[in-house]
Amino acid sequence: MTEKILVVDDEKSIREALNKVLRAENYEVLVAETGKDAVERCGTGRIDLLLLDLNLPGKNGWATLDWLAKVNPLLPVIIITGRANQRELAEKSRADALMEKPLDVPLLLQTIRELLAEPMEIRAQRSSRRSSSFRFLSCDERLFRQMLNDRFTVPCPLTDRAWHLTEKD
Repeated sequence: MTEKILVVDDEKSIREALNKVLRAENYEVLVAETGKDAVERCGTGRIDLLLLDLNLPGKNGWATLDWLAKVNPLLPVIIITGRANQRELAEKSRADALMEKPLDVPLLLQTIRELLAEPMEIRAQRSSRRSSSFRFLSCDERLFRQMLNDRFTVPCPLTDRAWHLTEKD
């Protein structure tokens, strides 16, 4: 049976990119743009894993996660966000992992495989808070700087030295 992943993100380009990557890995993919859409998609059948952005119109990511966790407390959830300082909130929530944008796709795929392979007993322990195996996957600073250099014309490239000089200012 092919595992089904629900991707919830308000950015069309992210939904499309994740859809393409996940289908290439032989996952069945459902996409949703809003929290309301996510709730409706979960009501239509089995979902094996949820990729959830926090910045959603209407029902935000936290409210969506709260509702979905009540309906299916064993559903593995990876929060994907561009928001800073969300780790503590994510650890207290029913999320299994927090991954900061820009996404490290190989690391995301590895985390998805690990969560989907996890025994139901471990999921049940984590759901009841008897076990904590939360995963925090921070943004790769070098990847982020490279993305900025590739997208924007800057007077000088953002090297390690230049990056750290700007952090101190």
